[in-house]
Amino acid sequence: MAEKELGEEAAAAVTPFELLGGEPAVRALVERFYDLMDLEPAYAELRATHGSTLDDARQKLFWFLCGWLGGPDHYIERFGHPRLRARHLPFSIGVLERDQWVACMAQAMRETAVPEALRQRLAQSFFQTADWMRNKGI
Repeated sequence: MAEKELGEEAAAAVTPFELLGGEPAVRALVERFYDLMDLEPAYAELRATHGSTLDDARQKLFWFLCGWLGGPDHYIERFGHPRLRARHLPFSIGVLERDQWVACMAQAMRETAVPEALRQRLAQSFFQTADWMRNKGI
C-alpha cells in the first residue's frame, strides 16, 4: 500500500513542464506560436502589437513559460518577477487580441502534439491569463 501511495504522490508531482517534454518541447511550442502569428491572417491584429521582429518576444515567452509550467525560472533569473500585467500595459490589448492570442496558442499546442488533457488544462490557464492582460474595453 505504501508503494502505491508513493507512486501516486510522485505522479501528482509531475509538472506541466515535464508532461510537455521539458525545454525542447517548450521551445517547439513557442516557435510554432510565433510562426503561426507571423503566417496566419487570422492573427493579424495580434501580430501587429509585436513590432517588426518577434525574436525578443520568442525568447522571453520561452523563458517565461519554462518557469510558469514548473521548470527552470529563466525569466525570473533575468528580469525578476514577471509582473505580466504591468509589462503588457504599453500594448493595446482587448478582447480581439486576447482571443487571437488564445487561438494562436491553441493551434500551436495542437500542431506540436501537446497531449489533449494537458492542452485543455493549459488552454484554461492561458485564457485566464490573457483575459487578465486586457487593458481596453473591446
